[in-house]
Amino acid sequence: MKKILFVMTLIAFACTSSAIKESREANITPNDQVMETSIYDFKINDIDGKEVDFSQYKGKKLLLVNVASKCGYTPQYADLQELHEKHGDKVTIIGFPANNFGGQEPGSNDEIKQFCSENYGVTFKMMDKVSVKGVDKHPLFRWLSDKDLNGWNNQEPSWNFCKYLIDEDGKLVKFFPSSTKPMAEEIVSLVTA
Repeated sequence: MKKILFVMTLIAFACTSSAIKESREANITPNDQVMETSIYDFKINDIDGKEVDFSQYKGKKLLLVNVASKCGYTPQYADLQELHEKHGDKVTIIGFPANNFGGQEPGSNDEIKQFCSENYGVTFKMMDKVSVKGVDKHPLFRWLSDKDLNGWNNQEPSWNFCKYLIDEDGKLVKFFPSSTKPMAEEIVSLVTA
């Protein structure tokens, strides 16, 4: 009798454990899973709607910046363009319009592109408007701001014009806050090294 009771207890426990596991698995959504393990695994649309495969940047340094058109830091577009013109052979600058901070990027992709061209002569790569924080954070910015994914950094953008430097091997090597200008010596020295 004890053996039967013991076996029935084991069966009940196994069924309960299986049901709990299935319940947990059923609640996992694609947004909860970041499949990318490297910057080179991402494919993202640019500001014109064309898919950009980040594997094309292997062997190049990248400076990724969340940008906005109606921010006190918006004049940094000029510095980003200068960095692009002077050191574009050493670093690829990629702007990511985002409306996460104070609604300072309300425009459409076409409006953003026109604003950047007319006011700052932007010729560096600009991407599709994304969210850089919160529940709808783009998977790339999830990768940039989660040390379990990128290896060390948990800093998500705290405002517009935060900068992430990626080395030639696709590793995140530095985070710069909004207040660090793109032509600051600490950025220029790293991108030209």
